[in-house]
Amino acid sequence: MIKLQSASAPLYPRASTGIVLMCVGVASLCVNDALAKTLTDHYSALQIQFMRNLIALPFAILIAVKMGGTAALRSHRPVAHLFRGTLWIAATVMFFTSLKYLGLAEATALIFVAPLFITALSAMFFRETVGWRRWLAVLIGFAGVLIAIRPGSAAFQTVSLLPIATAFVYALLMLSARWVDERESVWTLLLYMTGTGAALSLFIVPFVWIPVRPEDWGLFAAVAIFGTAGMTMMTQAFRLAPAVVVAPLDYTAIIWATLLGWIVWNEIPDALTFVGAAVIIASGVFIIWREHRTNARP
Repeated sequence: MIKLQSASAPLYPRASTGIVLMCVGVASLCVNDALAKTLTDHYSALQIQFMRNLIALPFAILIAVKMGGTAALRSHRPVAHLFRGTLWIAATVMFFTSLKYLGLAEATALIFVAPLFITALSAMFFRETVGWRRWLAVLIGFAGVLIAIRPGSAAFQTVSLLPIATAFVYALLMLSARWVDERESVWTLLLYMTGTGAALSLFIVPFVWIPVRPEDWGLFAAVAIFGTAGMTMMTQAFRLAPAVVVAPLDYTAIIWATLLGWIVWNEIPDALTFVGAAVIIASGVFIIWREHRTNARP
């Protein structure tokens, strides 16, 4: 998980800038998801993922060099990036596929269980100490998932499991950062995730390829721009402000997703979806706060 600021760590003089970057970055990723949802009417999720990474790759190279110098282009453990690229493809394809069938707000709410998976996996595979309070928060968070998807009821859709599976793979992606060489910067991680995502999907995308319509090139470019800009701003936000401050702002995505879904597709999630989302978000915020308290202890 992201290392939170300790009590003895220096103050963040540009924390307000980090907060703004986080909010704008989250909004940008929601626009990215809305554009991808529009494209799923004509293209497979794999093709959208491939085009997004391919178009974003030059921007990722420029950002990596600007922020980390030419050293950011070098990988000391390329196999780790290859594995992370595979996870990135799986997570993106599953989430984009879910957007084809689910409302934007519903899919966004369900992917918020990622911090719960990170906590559980950290305890199981990395032997991290997770107290009973955080385990309780994890269980409550998953109860929120059940409230939102309502298994066994007429409202349940099997495709609702895709955002949850996406969250699980995303948790693995975040934890796999520990296998990357410590000499590599976060900009190297972002660059190689984009590059390996494009390279690996290149071998599969010909089987699902549909010629891109002229009017859709702008949408594909926008997906790449908003996605890359969102990830860059959120990454920079964690560098400028304490994680305990900016991490909960990720949940503002539910506001943007609900607004975009309503404006573009006239989607209005039902009350139980909002209740489930609230439970999931509350659990995630508690886990972030509790981890901060634990790390801040001398």
